[in-house]
Amino acid sequence: MTETTAEALADRVRAGELRLHELEEHAAADVATAARRLLVAETVDADVDVLGEYAFDAAAADANIENMIGAVQVPLGVAGPVAVDGDALSGDRYLPLATTEGALVASINRGCSVLNDAGGATARVTKRGMTRAPVFRVADVAAATALVEWVDDNISELRAAAEATTNHGELVDVTPYVVGNNVYLRFRYDTKDAMGMNMATIATGEACALIEAETDASLVALSGNLCSDKKPAAVNAVEGRGRSVSADVTIPREIVEERLHTTPAAIAEINTRKNLVGSAKAGSLGFNAHVANAVAAMFLATGQDEAQVVEGANAITTAETTPEGDLYCSVSLASLEVGTVGGGTRLPTQAAGLEILGVRGGGDPAGTNADALAEAIAVGALAGELSLLAALGSRHLSSAHADLGR
Repeated sequence: MTETTAEALADRVRAGELRLHELEEHAAADVATAARRLLVAETVDADVDVLGEYAFDAAAADANIENMIGAVQVPLGVAGPVAVDGDALSGDRYLPLATTEGALVASINRGCSVLNDAGGATARVTKRGMTRAPVFRVADVAAATALVEWVDDNISELRAAAEATTNHGELVDVTPYVVGNNVYLRFRYDTKDAMGMNMATIATGEACALIEAETDASLVALSGNLCSDKKPAAVNAVEGRGRSVSADVTIPREIVEERLHTTPAAIAEINTRKNLVGSAKAGSLGFNAHVANAVAAMFLATGQDEAQVVEGANAITTAETTPEGDLYCSVSLASLEVGTVGGGTRLPTQAAGLEILGVRGGGDPAGTNADALAEAIAVGALAGELSLLAALGSRHLSSAHADLGR
């Protein structure tokens, strides 16, 4: 590749010789990025030079972004360390949190401190499976029933077709849904340490080709929205997607009173009236205080697909007093879609976030690192829920924000 400058490259775009997305074919990635910045600066009244201040080679982001002009930097903090008792994650861990919301890290950090005083949090992944649900057109409901029966009778052939596309993914099951002359087949995969959306899509495409070759069904769309990806959906809240994970803790009454300045009974009542009844009245799919905050901050810090925070907020928080008068609190996230390989996890700063947790790359055995990440996020969500519920119980929410100047 002949060396060129950003200005020279921009001139070729101005002359109509090149289009924005072709620049990497004619110059190094960082030069192409700088050329686009020059072109954008010509048409906007804004200083875009600051977007060129980033710490990685633009070529490293080739699989993550198109028409790159720079990078947006988000402050990264840590909460903890917090004691975690998980199947895949154990010991004292710092939780990396990338956010621009003042007081969020402080709140989760306070929750982590209280979890430690109570002996730490327990976390477990209860279900795994990335889904893709194509929709087929058939003649009528009789043909729909026939297709469902064919799928049930040929699951081993579908599994072979799907798994031929991947070295790691495994087809767990296929669940049919019939709506008139529409048949939706919800394929569920164990994608190990990958979040697995692309893996599931490619594998399902091969299975769909087999279905069309062997039946009268016609594939309408490889995704029929019963997957369901990047949108609020009850199917994910009930059936799960990615990882279903729960975290809980029992906090002695004296710790609740001394550290959180409220009582177990007050926190339990707030949770019932706010997170459960209030959410039900609102028609919410998430019955929690602010789980999305912890999910989003840890997603950004570790290179996850930020749009899938939508599903990650499918969470239920519970709180109750024990017979001894202590506080039991839990958070269950139904559809947490995470991975420690592929996607944004390859970028250096996001890889560092995973390394803080000790979960970068593939696990041994496969899948354990993604499980560990899910457990860490669940513990962070639990700490955040506990801290916010306590702030409401002690009526310190507004004053805490005021004290922090945010």
